[in-house]
Amino acid sequence: MRLKLEGKVTGAGTKEFERAWRTLELSLDSKTLVVDLGGVIHMDSDAIRLLAEIYKKTGAQFVADSPMTQYFAEEAQRQTN
Repeated sequence: MRLKLEGKVTGAGTKEFERAWRTLELSLDSKTLVVDLGGVIHMDSDAIRLLAEIYKKTGAQFVADSPMTQYFAEEAQRQTN
């Protein structure tokens, strides 16, 4: 399964991200999750914490196509350690 994020994931965008994740989580079962961060230009700390939760629960693969999105992915992974 793939979850694609775009734009600024802050405030209301973070709430929408969480809503989408909670819906997806119910149907994930043993499927592999890919979180595509390619279109993200900014994430707030709540969005990064949610990414960390997703990573911890699923071992999701993050797709990052820029130094900024790579930072978001690495920060989420770091928070799970």
